[in-house]
Amino acid sequence: MQLLAMLTMLIDHIGIVWFPGETVWRMIGRIAFPLYAFALAIGYQRTRSVPRYMARLAVIAALSQLPYQLAFHKFELNVVGTLLVGLFTLAALDRLKGRRLLQGCAIAAASALLELLPFSYGAYALALVLIYRYARASRMTPLHLAVNIAAVFYNGIGWYLQLFSLFATLLLVYAPQLLRGLDRIAVPRFVWRSFYPLHLALIGVAALLEASGFFSGLE
Repeated sequence: MQLLAMLTMLIDHIGIVWFPGETVWRMIGRIAFPLYAFALAIGYQRTRSVPRYMARLAVIAALSQLPYQLAFHKFELNVVGTLLVGLFTLAALDRLKGRRLLQGCAIAAASALLELLPFSYGAYALALVLIYRYARASRMTPLHLAVNIAAVFYNGIGWYLQLFSLFATLLLVYAPQLLRGLDRIAVPRFVWRSFYPLHLALIGVAALLEASGFFSGLE
């Protein structure tokens, strides 16, 4: 799963920077974020230390912010920061177990934060994290579809490509053996943790060099 998540994210980001008019890159790339959201939900359940997990995400988010803005020229917080808010929300919900009203308030506050500040994916990301953490496998696909449709209506027709992210949940629910097969190719922890900021930095630098005419000067 990790390998597929990294590969589809790389395809997505290459498409954004160099092939913005070719939607096939973005369609493939829609698979990436749900896999990262699922990994967060599973990681939260399995981690030995939630504070350390939060600290790791905070460091990755901080290291990724400048490369993210360099690569995409967007004034928003990168997706690792969004996932960090999701992780805080999961921890808060467990702390407030049995107190439904306060849990609802925690979700509402996190959603408002993600929407009011320029977080990548916004509250949509939190919805996916909550689905993967709490929904039964049989309900994940219809819930994900409902969230996608709501996101298109809320964010505008430009979000229609997000409908293709449903393929990730279909893989998780109906083809887990395929993902387990991919996991036989072990991804070292340092690669998994460094991939996001590192590939963004490389894309950003390459785009800058291309814009400056550096590569044409080598021909």
